[in-house]
Amino acid sequence: MKLIIGNKAYSSWSLRGWLACRQSGLLFEELVVPLYDEAWEQRRQDEDFAPSSGKVPILWDGDIAVWDSLAIIEYLNEKTGNGKFWPKDPAARAMARSIAAEMHSSYAALRRAHCMNIRQIYPAQPPAPDVMLDIDRIMQLWAQARARFGGSGDFLFGEFGAADIMFAPVITRFITYSLPVARFAEGYMHAVINHPFMQEWIGAAQAEDWVIERFEKQVE
Repeated sequence: MKLIIGNKAYSSWSLRGWLACRQSGLLFEELVVPLYDEAWEQRRQDEDFAPSSGKVPILWDGDIAVWDSLAIIEYLNEKTGNGKFWPKDPAARAMARSIAAEMHSSYAALRRAHCMNIRQIYPAQPPAPDVMLDIDRIMQLWAQARARFGGSGDFLFGEFGAADIMFAPVITRFITYSLPVARFAEGYMHAVINHPFMQEWIGAAQAEDWVIERFEKQVE
């Protein structure tokens, strides 16, 4: 398999697709494509990008193309026998799929105001009201998942899985911008950030030379 992703410091959807590939345990080739550089528009016309109209991540498995991070998760879930991504318990699995889908389609205010930038940590500032609504909703979902299905594990549904993959870039945003989170969430966030896959990604992001100014906050 070949996974095409964007800059590791900034590309939240690429992080989800990459974590899914690592979670699958399958061998894959990784191709990092710098976003928005001088060759970006030309590169988007390449055959490898055609199915996704130039968007990343895109996973190639032979001549099969899968794009969109949640689709990549589902594809790899099927490919690995339905045992590595979603909880076994039907009620837990239903909730995990629901909150993963909500993450996929929601929280526009948080995303718009606080882009992913793994290399930075900024001083805390009061979030905008619409961002705070997104944070409160995420805290509510995390609390419900942990209380109902977390058990003795460190993650939302006990073991690391698809729901944690979907929320991993959100956790980096909370840390980067020193956003307010509930006290119970700190342990969960710590577990995700310190997961070996996340540490591998963060190390690679720190080593990147590319800087995209539109994703760098100007601190006075």
